[in-house]
Amino acid sequence: MRIDRKQVEHIAKLSRLSITEEEKDIFGTQLSNILDYIEKLNELDTRDVTPTSHVIELTNVLRDDTPRTSLPLEDALGNAPDRTEKFYRVPKIIE
Repeated sequence: MRIDRKQVEHIAKLSRLSITEEEKDIFGTQLSNILDYIEKLNELDTRDVTPTSHVIELTNVLRDDTPRTSLPLEDALGNAPDRTEKFYRVPKIIE
């Protein structure tokens, strides 16, 4: 499929991109090549291929969520620039 300059200009306008005359020719060729490749992929028989979200197997790398003792209050608030008895004090942002 051939993408012409007018289509490239339209895509650039929708994308709010400012492109030069030279870039219009380059992008037109590149977009045409991409669409040609997609057409080639569409020729493949994929009826027996199961859909995947990733091509490689993913595993969860997080540790188990097990309860344990928390950080002591004095250690947690120790470096706070401003605090109350049990909480961090932050500037008021809502009026």
